[in-house]
This record gives sequence, C-alpha cells and structure tokens, in this order.
Amino acid sequence: MNNDLLIAKANKMELIDVIAKKINIPEKYLEKYGNYKAKIDNDIFEIIKDNKDGKLILVTAINPTKAGEGKSTITIGLADGLNKINKDVIACLREPSLGPVFGLKGGATGGGYSQVVPMEDINLHFTGDMHAITTANNLVSAILDNHIYQGNSLNINPEKIVWKRCLDMNDRTLREITIAQNKKTNGIERKDGFVITVATEIMAILCLSKDIFEFEEKVKKCIVAYTFDGKEVTIEDLGVSGALSIIMKDALKPNLVQTLEHTPVFMHGGPFANIAHGCNSIIATKTALKLADYVVTEAGFGGDLGAEKFLDIKCRISKIKPNAVVIVATIRALKMHGGLIEDIEDVESLTGGFENLKKHVENIKQFNLPYVVALNKFYKDTDKEIETFKQLCHQSGFSFEICEGWEKGGAGMIELAQNVIEKCNIDNDFKFVYELEDSIKDKINKIALNIYGATKVNYSEEALNKINEFENKFNKLPICMAKTPLSLSDNPKLIGRPIDFEINVKNISISAGAGFIVVYTGNIMTMPGLPEKPAALSMGIDENKETYGLF
Repeated sequence: MNNDLLIAKANKMELIDVIAKKINIPEKYLEKYGNYKAKIDNDIFEIIKDNKDGKLILVTAINPTKAGEGKSTITIGLADGLNKINKDVIACLREPSLGPVFGLKGGATGGGYSQVVPMEDINLHFTGDMHAITTANNLVSAILDNHIYQGNSLNINPEKIVWKRCLDMNDRTLREITIAQNKKTNGIERKDGFVITVATEIMAILCLSKDIFEFEEKVKKCIVAYTFDGKEVTIEDLGVSGALSIIMKDALKPNLVQTLEHTPVFMHGGPFANIAHGCNSIIATKTALKLADYVVTEAGFGGDLGAEKFLDIKCRISKIKPNAVVIVATIRALKMHGGLIEDIEDVESLTGGFENLKKHVENIKQFNLPYVVALNKFYKDTDKEIETFKQLCHQSGFSFEICEGWEKGGAGMIELAQNVIEKCNIDNDFKFVYELEDSIKDKINKIALNIYGATKVNYSEEALNKINEFENKFNKLPICMAKTPLSLSDNPKLIGRPIDFEINVKNISISAGAGFIVVYTGNIMTMPGLPEKPAALSMGIDENKETYGLF
C-alpha cells in the first residue's frame, strides 16, 4: 500500500463549499482559505444555538509507544464509518504541531485511508493559528521586558518572571537561556526560557474560551511575573490584552476540512496532553454538536492524560459530557507493555501487556461512561495475536471491535460505528474524579491514586510551598497533570500496569487565565527535544516539485 502522503495526494477532494453544505453552514459564515479549507465565523452559533445537541464520542487510548497508536486514525475512520451508514457526523480534531511533524511522531492527520486532507497544508502552516498563538505569547514577553527596560513602574522582579517565550518546534537548547546580554541597550539581562507553542497558556485559553470576548477576559488574568514585594503581575497590568485579541481574532474561528471520504472535520486548537490539557477547542466541539447528530473527538495520548483532562477540565468548563468512549489499543503497544522490544509475534507479551488496557477500561468506568475497545489493526499483526486479543477481551467482559480503517477507510470501521451508536443510546451518570471543592492535594491524590494506580504521592518542598501559596486563592480550580505519556506512572520505564509505585510532584504552577493548576511530575519537559534522527532529515521536494517524507 502507498504511504500516507501518496494516498493523500491521490485523493480527489471536494470543494470546501460542498463540505460546508453537508452540515448546513450558510456561505456567509464560511471564510475560505483556498479551495479546500476554511474558517467558520463564530457568529454562526447565534443561529444554531437552539439546535438539539448531537451525541458526543470521545476517542482515547492505552499508554502509547513513542510512535503513537493511531487515535487520530481511529477517530477519522470512525467518523467515516458513521458516514458510511448514513449518519450526520463531524469529527473534531486538534491541529498538528510542527515539533512532532519534524521530530519523531509525524503529523496528526491520521494514516492510511483514514486521513484528513489537505494533509500537507494541515501538517505545515494550515490557516496560521499556531503562528498567531506564538506571536501573541511572544508579544507578552516583549512588552514585559520592554516595561522593565523603560523604568519598571510595576516594580517587577526580573528574577520572578514566570511567562516564557515560545516556539512551535522541538528545540531543547532553548529550555534555559539568558537574554539581553552584553549591552544595556539590549534590555535587562536575565534568565529566560522557551516552551513549545502547544504548551502555552495562550493555546489553552484559545481552546477553553467560548468567544473572543471571553478569550480577552481570560487572558487578562494570566500571571506573568511577581513584584519585588511578591504581588502578582498580570497581562491586564501590562495593558496588552487588546492587542492579543486582535492577533487572535481569526485564530478563534474553527477550521473546516474533510476526510478522504469527504466527511466534515473541525480541526482547531492543539495543546499537548502530556504538558497541557490535550483537547481541541470548546468552540469547535460545541459548534459541531449543534450541526451534527454525532461528533467524534479525541484527547491526546492515553486515557490517563488526555481523557482524564477532557473529562475533568474540558467537560467541566464547557458543561458537556460524552455519550460514549472509544479506547484504542494496538497489538504492538500491548506487546511493548508486556516487555517485548522487537515487533515480532509474541502471545505471552501480548497477554502481559493487556493489563495496561484493563486499567484504562477501569478508569473510564470510574467516570460512569459506556465504552468500546477498538483494536487498531496493523498489517504486521498475526492471526494468532488477534485471536489472543479477542479471547482476552471476552474473558474480561470488554465490548470491542477490530478496526481496519487504516487499510479500508470507513468500510473497515462500520462495526465500530454500529457498536458506538448502541453505546450512545445508553443513559450514563457521568461523574468527575474529583470535586472542585476538594483541596489541591486531594485533587492531585485522587488522580494519582484512582487513575494512575499509585500508592502514594510525594511532594517536593517547592511544590508544597506553591500549594500553600495557591490554596486560598486558586483552590477551586481543576488540575492539569504534566506527566510522561508512556507509563501510567511518572517513570516512562514502568510499562504495563505498574503496582506499588509513587508519583513524584516536583513543581506546581498556576494558569490563572486558562483556569487550571498545572502539576509537574517526574522529568516532564515543556520544550521537547528532537530524536537522534529527526523526520526532517528525510523530507524534501523532488524534481517534479512534489513533497516527500511528510507523514
């Protein structure tokens, strides 16, 4: 079979006007970026707000391998499968970050015959949302440092600046830097650092705002620094929230694209789930729910990260809840969790790694949500491995389907689509893992003990000091855990379903604008690095001006 890029290039897309008509978007609300992508004017919500909400389907996964396990492929394939059986459906996905595109993981438009197109545009600059977020974030940094240079009337302590610059690229050398060196005309010399764009608070606020006005109100609350006497300095104090709104006004509009089978897709927002909250925008999801009978969305990485944050943060803020959850697994990842290094047939490792899947199913059950396990079938999977997987699911009482969306598109996802529809018709008594009234430590402990399966949470002295500092003012905010996606623990080497482990909280920060507390565990980095052989080394344009190496 052709690679993802060649499959995408061979596809004949429908004009974006045609895609918009499928979900009854009037032309006046369509802002086209060429023939095959567009933004949706947020004013459309006024004319659809009284429509009945469709059914919401959340796609999550077990703890993935470093290559990922195909949540986007399953999400896209499921949407196509629902379309195949004549259901009105919209898929809601996150936008790709250039960091993974040029690093190890690749793009975020699915794979095989379950892809979103135009694949090249989406994985590269798309409609400029990442650029807008990067610009807005770095304008705050520029205004902040200029304020100090121009006299510092706010009495900002340069050693207590917490707002970092950003770049949509994996670049470990920028994690810790020194700025304004050598000359006084360069500004005030101080230590600084970069985070990746998708880990910024601006990205989180874009995804958690209902409109541009709420965006500005949230941005005003962002804490950027502290004064010499310990008082908070916010973006409102800097007086730059209006400029940020101008930069972000178009970025807050959802992007409309399509699958290979012409199913409508909203791609909007793209926070990572290991260092941010990992969900696409509330604007896109709520708009989609008013336009379609079924909305399929995903949350980043495994259920211990993306799904927990989707349910405890996004659902709480937006007042929505899923009607069903799909838990994605692969034979490759299950064998890895069973201790296998090589990708060869190994039923014993598969059986051992199945414990990881069991924990993720237990976690979704804690939220009182119906679920289906979806095996994302790879061409290397053997008949014996697939039969073993089926037997393990039957023994565990799991509802499951074997999914062939990568090879067959929507036609390979019809059984999953039918199963999910059945699950969506089950009334569920959705509940959160913690309540906002719980103390900060109680919230963290409930996530660590109930979702991760830890026996204890250890706090550094710095983390305890931050908890004491935040407890009175920010204690009613939800928690955004920053943790490795490769393990249920905070140690990526603890595969499978680890037992008798402890979670180590190293630091805590407040995202007052986004409205959550970030908890850093293990050795999590907010600026990833590139692998030894980045994907960028195999990319280029051939003599026919065709792109190669993008996946």
